[in-house]
Amino acid sequence: MSRRNDIDVSESDESNFFCWAVNDTKIKFKFTLTRSKDNPMRNLYKILVTLIFFTISTFCLFAQVGINTDNSLPNSSAMLDVRSTSKGLLPPRMTTMERNAIASPAAGLVIYNTDDKALNLFNGETWNSMTPVPSFGCGLSIRINHVITRGVAPANKTVEYITVSGIPGELTKCWITRNLGAAQQAAAVSEATEASAGWYWQFNRKQGYQYISSRVPTSTWISSINENSDWTTANDPCAIELGAGWRIPTKTEWTNVDAIGSWTTWNGPYGSALKLHAAGALVSTDGSLYSRGSGGYFWSSTQSGATDGWNLVFYSGGCSMGISGKANSFSARCVRDQ
Repeated sequence: MSRRNDIDVSESDESNFFCWAVNDTKIKFKFTLTRSKDNPMRNLYKILVTLIFFTISTFCLFAQVGINTDNSLPNSSAMLDVRSTSKGLLPPRMTTMERNAIASPAAGLVIYNTDDKALNLFNGETWNSMTPVPSFGCGLSIRINHVITRGVAPANKTVEYITVSGIPGELTKCWITRNLGAAQQAAAVSEATEASAGWYWQFNRKQGYQYISSRVPTSTWISSINENSDWTTANDPCAIELGAGWRIPTKTEWTNVDAIGSWTTWNGPYGSALKLHAAGALVSTDGSLYSRGSGGYFWSSTQSGATDGWNLVFYSGGCSMGISGKANSFSARCVRDQ
């Protein structure tokens, strides 16, 4: 009686299984089975091939991944389930510039921004910081990490701002007690240091300017602004740098504190809890420094017309609301509703 070979194989049979491929990376399973033609254990060979194929096929169909130290199965709702009580998940870390260079980011993409020191999430349109917003109480300090990559701060600087309320004329509003970008509060109304002056802004422009021995940044200066708009939230340095709720004061708010506080000279604003001092300004013609130590100029968010905005102005002999060209660069003092 002749025998029929159920499986006709060569000296060695090699089988490769590819479960999936992501970009240029393939997850590959490979095994090699070798038998002699004279080996009588053909059925064992068939069973082994079947078991391996079934196991790999099952893995491919149910490709959930669990990473843990307790050998637990991944949650049924998760493609990836990572569990640990002693280690965390470390996402890619990069600067804002590197993040912005990512080509066609997918909605839901997450990175750790080393400039913001926070997780960033791409929502399909823009990148958003996932920094938790702490509960706020006026009278507390807020610590802000200013970075130039947001297009507002002219220098990288960490500042701790003290907040205060109860200002006559606007009793329920909360204010910061130093200029935006100032490293310290002025020790005198006529102090002329850059550290207490802080930064300067043109009307409805979010880019701030620093002036130590020259203007920074040195980008082309805007010498004329003609637009029919109050200061928008999108360009408000207070909202961008300090967070939601903070803003540049309105004309009405400055008018109220000036009038009710009886500010008639620079002693009024400096003698208040706001400690406003003569931080000077950058002039509209070329952005050069003007009147630091002798005059204070603070923008409101209210325009007077297409080319002018309302501002608080004071010096040794007077204090009042004024109208100035929008291309002038004045100090910003932030306020919020409680």
